[in-house]
Amino acid sequence: MDGLDALKKKYLDGILAAADEAALEDLRLSALGKKGEVALMMRELGKMTPEQRQQTGPVLNALKDELNSALAARKAALGDAVLEERLRTEWLDVTLAGRHRRQGSIHPVSQVTEEVTAIFADLGFSVAEGPQIESDWYNFDALNIPPEHPTRTEMDTFYMHRDEGDNRPPHVLRTHTSPVQIRHMQQYGAPCRIIAPGRVYRADYDQTHTPMFHQIEGLALGADLSMANLKWVLEEFFSAFFGISVKTRFRASHFPFTEPSAEVDIQCSWDQGQLKIGEGDDWMEVLGSGMVHPKVLKAGGVDPDKFQGFAFGMGIDRIAMLKYGIPDLRAFFDSDLRWLRHYGFAALDQPTLHGGVSR
Repeated sequence: MDGLDALKKKYLDGILAAADEAALEDLRLSALGKKGEVALMMRELGKMTPEQRQQTGPVLNALKDELNSALAARKAALGDAVLEERLRTEWLDVTLAGRHRRQGSIHPVSQVTEEVTAIFADLGFSVAEGPQIESDWYNFDALNIPPEHPTRTEMDTFYMHRDEGDNRPPHVLRTHTSPVQIRHMQQYGAPCRIIAPGRVYRADYDQTHTPMFHQIEGLALGADLSMANLKWVLEEFFSAFFGISVKTRFRASHFPFTEPSAEVDIQCSWDQGQLKIGEGDDWMEVLGSGMVHPKVLKAGGVDPDKFQGFAFGMGIDRIAMLKYGIPDLRAFFDSDLRWLRHYGFAALDQPTLHGGVSR
């Protein structure tokens, strides 16, 4: 076939001069595509005599292979050139200092919850949990709280909506973690030693109250437990938590779920407006406690003639404020990163009894 040498030179020169892969693809289609010049010549082989096909076929196949090889080589060369350009323009000085990455911090509530849990675990208490949406029975009735009690009003408690005509007692956002004690007694009975940390909800909002806060309650049941055991447990806890020997004072009080009941104060002093725990002649109220009421034991399925025990409850946020000097409870829930960076804890500050629970 005439003109093969000129055709080969035309495409080889074009491939060599192609500036990018798009131009190279255009040349491939012009030569080897379905309507390309070499492809059309290959179709003409069917019209030739056997002698002509035998002579022309190998020449066209060789041309096709040579063009494919030239296309592949040029494509690789263009790719290498692009890579070289990227390596020239995209560089990194590995001797530069790394970018500063701010570290996250642990919220004081989470930290203090871990501290309290670690201390009570050392005293033999396990952790129990329960739902945050409770039935009216678990939150009030089982705890010997009568229907007329002020805490059962909508001024203090968040009630869940009921459709018109649905006369079932409404569910509530739990106002304390005491329902966990009832559920634990029903499931495991007595004796037991548990703490129940978690979120609780009450309709209140000021410098020392928020609609949602964190509470931890304790329950211990046995055959011969007394208020003396309660006092020892609380003094051991506060001494470990504040890192100093702390004395407690019990004052008679009234709670529907305990009898007798006591408010618990811890020893403290005020020095030029600064609070110091574990010293001085002043006292600060920190929690409520008492011996579990027989009706509460019965609601939990425990025989009050065989077992008795004590219970206590305190605010996690409140004792965090006392220990770490946080003045306003509302700041715990403002999501202010500046506050969290100031009061937050690093991951390595996680509490252990052998390493201490302070910063």
